[in-house]
Amino acid sequence: MNKFADFSKVRMDENNPRWEQAISRETELYQKEGDLRTPFERDGMRIMHSKGYRRLKNKTQVFFAPHNDHVCTRMEHVQLVASVAETIAKYLNLNKDLVRAIALGHDIGHAPFGHHGEMVLQNIASAENLHSFWHEHNSLMFIDNIETLTDNNGFQQNLDLTYAVRDGIVCHCGEVDEKFVKPRNEACDLYSIEKGGCLGPFSYEGCVVKLSDKIGYIGRDIEDGVSYGILGKEQKQDLLDVVHTIYPDIKINELNTSSFTHSLVLNLCLNSSIEGGLRFSDDCFDVLKLVKQFNYKHICNHPRISKYKKYATLILETLFEQLSGYYPNIHESINKDRTLCPQLMNAFEGWMIKYSDYNLKEKENRYCKNKQIYTISDETDYKNCVLDYISGMSDTFAIDSFHEVISF
Repeated sequence: MNKFADFSKVRMDENNPRWEQAISRETELYQKEGDLRTPFERDGMRIMHSKGYRRLKNKTQVFFAPHNDHVCTRMEHVQLVASVAETIAKYLNLNKDLVRAIALGHDIGHAPFGHHGEMVLQNIASAENLHSFWHEHNSLMFIDNIETLTDNNGFQQNLDLTYAVRDGIVCHCGEVDEKFVKPRNEACDLYSIEKGGCLGPFSYEGCVVKLSDKIGYIGRDIEDGVSYGILGKEQKQDLLDVVHTIYPDIKINELNTSSFTHSLVLNLCLNSSIEGGLRFSDDCFDVLKLVKQFNYKHICNHPRISKYKKYATLILETLFEQLSGYYPNIHESINKDRTLCPQLMNAFEGWMIKYSDYNLKEKENRYCKNKQIYTISDETDYKNCVLDYISGMSDTFAIDSFHEVISF
């Protein structure tokens, strides 16, 4: 007998009264003859084929621009979250295709240099009176407006994902501080959401990813901290001893990704119900908070990382100052600096061609039928264009572009 709760009554499938809303798309998506995939499987593959997804392999999870092949990047993080979410969905009888698609896309708009980079871009946006910047919203914006794929006729088109996937992405905030998570009752305009974590997802599958995001990173951060010498093995053992002393019923034998993930997933599945929502036991929830506080104190605020934050700040502020300073003589300024900064100038001009009215003839020549979202002659619009462009950079591309700007 299955000892876990059965969530099949609220599973997002054809029997769910929310199904038509969940699979709705803002624009009808072209079809391939004989396509065997579900709408959510198709969304997951469209995310995986996007360039934004590929850039995650060179974006920070915790440690900036890692040169260690075995330290977690944001690409590995989203795969860990997808694996955790699919396991939970399997045992609770929820839709695995939906949780996988949400998980794969949830950080596609994350800034370079992790949450510190996000904070730097937030400060720039505030100082310049630009649109508010938070990574969940930026992920939705990238999914809706930036990422494209080639259609059956060779044209670049937007991804046009389903509502349930888009909703799960913008509502994924993994900083879970409540003891249980349930989906909200109604659909809404996703761009009306003002900040991360203020609104629950539309589906139970979205709620699964929200919790899996936290499960996916918290144990791995400790492993990476030990690998880089940020944490000593004694510190890790001390934390484990505290956990066992305060919460003797929590069966965590080792603070590594595998052991921690297994314990949290099992606890969540055993304590969740349709009536009570997705939840951990009180003891397990307290352990999560304890380990999170430990990670924040001993890893995120470690002096080595704090020093790199200053470097990351300099990079992002310099790139914004450089590119935003081209207004209003944008074309002439780019041509002037093309020899000095060829990588940055060519890439940024390509961005403007694709997403703005900068050169509509060239956009047509490049077979781009995606949305136009910036009016370059408007200064605020242009600076939003610059901010969004920088937000999509990988750590490595941002560093290389910075070196072009400061080199002679």
